Amino acid sequence: MSETMKKFTPRDKGIKLVSKPNDFDVFDDDPDVLRAVLSCGHITDPNSLTDCCKTQLDYGQTEFKCPVCEETWPYDEVRKLAKLTLEEQLSFEEKLGTNTVKNLFDFRVVSTFLPCRSSKTLIRELMSLTLHLCLFSLHIQCPGCSTFVERLDVSNLCVECPVCTEKTGNSYEFCWNCLREWKGSQNRAERCGNVGCTIDKKLLKDCPMISLTYFENKVQCPNIRACTSCGVLIEHTNDGCNNMECPECDFEFCFICLNPGHDYDEDQPCKLAPRQIESESQQ
Repeated sequence: MSETMKKFTPRDKGIKLVSKPNDFDVFDDDPDVLRAVLSCGHITDPNSLTDCCKTQLDYGQTEFKCPVCEETWPYDEVRKLAKLTLEEQLSFEEKLGTNTVKNLFDFRVVSTFLPCRSSKTLIRELMSLTLHLCLFSLHIQCPGCSTFVERLDVSNLCVECPVCTEKTGNSYEFCWNCLREWKGSQNRAERCGNVGCTIDKKLLKDCPMISLTYFENKVQCPNIRACTSCGVLIEHTNDGCNNMECPECDFEFCFICLNPGHDYDEDQPCKLAPRQIESESQQ
C-alpha cells in the first residue's frame, strides 16, 4: 500500500472525477469517495494507481499499463492521477531509467568485455548516459540542479523544476530552448526573454552575402544579422535603409557596422562588422 494516503477533492482540476467503485480494488467502493477516470476508461484512486505502477516498475517494466485492459498510460497521466509526491517522482524516474538500461543492454555480453565491473556498477554508469531515453522527447536536465524535468506542454518553452522550487521555496522556471532561468511572459512557444535565446549560430555563419549600398559604394555584408539588443535574427532584403529596426524590441542598429542606429557620414564611414557567431550582447 502507498505510504502516503492521497485522495481526490473537487478542487482537482483537469481530472474527470466520479463516485464509482475502484476497478483495481474490489473492497474500495465507498460512494462518498472521489475517484479518477483513467485514459483507458477504468477507475481508480491515487493510492491504488501508485501501488499498481510501483509494482510494474519493480517487475522491470518501462511503461505503465492498465492491469484490466493492458492499455498504456502516459507517464504524465500517472504522475498527475497518482498524485505522485516529489520523492515518488524521483523514484519512479530513476527506476524507469534503470529498467530502460537493463532492457537496452545484455549485461552478460557487456560483462565479458568489462569483467571487473559488477552489474550494479554497469547499470549506474550506463544509466547516467541513457536515463533520458525512457522519456527522451519530453525530459531535459534542469540547469539549476541537473534533475530530469518533464515538459508537460510542448507548446510552451517555460518549464518549472519541482526540485529547485521545493528547495528555494520559490517557483524556479527555466527555458527549454536556451536552458537559462526564465525571463518574460510564461506562455511562449518561440523564445524566452533572455537575449539570444533563438540565435542560430550556423545560420549566422553560413548565410549568403548581399551587396548593400553605402553612399556610392557597394558593401558585401551577411544578409542575416542578430539584433544587438535582444538577439532576434533579422534578414536584410536589400530594400530600404541600412539602419534596421528590430521587430521584436524596436532597437535600431546599423546592419553594416552593428553599432546603434546613426546618421551616416561619408567622412566617417561605417566599418563592416564580421559575421556574428554570437550576438554582440552575448560576447
